[in-house]
Amino acid sequence: MGVFVFLPLVLPLSAWPVARLAELHLHPRTATRLLTAVACVMSVCSTLCLALLMVVGTAQLPGNPLPDGWSDPEVRAAVPQDGIAGRVAIPALGAVAAACGRTLWRHGRVTRRARRALTGVRGSTVVVLPDGTPYAYALPGSPGRIVVTTALLDGLSPAERRALFAHERAHLAARHHRHLLAVHLAARANPFLRPLRSAVAYTAERWADEEAARVVGDRRVVARAIGKAALLSPAAPAPTLAALAAAGPVPRRVAALLAPAPAVRRWPPLSTAVGAAAWGAAAGAVVSAMSSANSAVTLFLVLQAATPL
Repeated sequence: MGVFVFLPLVLPLSAWPVARLAELHLHPRTATRLLTAVACVMSVCSTLCLALLMVVGTAQLPGNPLPDGWSDPEVRAAVPQDGIAGRVAIPALGAVAAACGRTLWRHGRVTRRARRALTGVRGSTVVVLPDGTPYAYALPGSPGRIVVTTALLDGLSPAERRALFAHERAHLAARHHRHLLAVHLAARANPFLRPLRSAVAYTAERWADEEAARVVGDRRVVARAIGKAALLSPAAPAPTLAALAAAGPVPRRVAALLAPAPAVRRWPPLSTAVGAAAWGAAAGAVVSAMSSANSAVTLFLVLQAATPL
């Protein structure tokens, strides 16, 4: 395996340039999908890297339940600095598992609370709550529901209400909650992926903004609806509903809607800065996957040879 086993831990740094450039130069739909895919691949590879290092470190601990052959010098020689890296990987992998488990638990708890709160409320896909706090969010499910309060609707004109509902429907149709949850888990698995998490939170909102502008047919109306909703809503209905009701950087979203619609391109040209960054991030993800696969296969073969039949 050599030093290549450590590459997946640091290769997420290669995705930092594309995180910012994708926000500015790619269509939000393309940026969201690209950044989510890169974050997922790199987080899985870095977690596999920690798991491989943990196997070597665990095999050397006294009283471990693994076969004795797994602690042979041949196995330890497969990982550079095995004594240090193997032992450090054990608490690191435990921290990753705990952080990801906590994120999933909180996401599930908040989603269940939101659904229970709407039990018995009339309205199949749109629920209007008689609440003095202005907010709106898209609650995923089967079917998904749009939750909005009367306080927010009272502050919007009819055209702006159409824009608001179109925005929330776009969240449900594109299943943005899956992208957001995926990048949240990726950032928990590897902190170097946090810029991608922030970028996807913004591009997902921009994706919904552009879909709302397409449905309404007036970008300025959508921009006004977003600005008014942000001014009326001081915060999300609950801190843990960030993936459901995050407004994102509103001034940047409004400025983007007042500009011409972004061009729809599946992949940017290599000759551009964003294209070079995207290809660099994709190359980093591929190298990370290849390094993880090579390390996994090598360690498997070494452990198989060291394990008595």
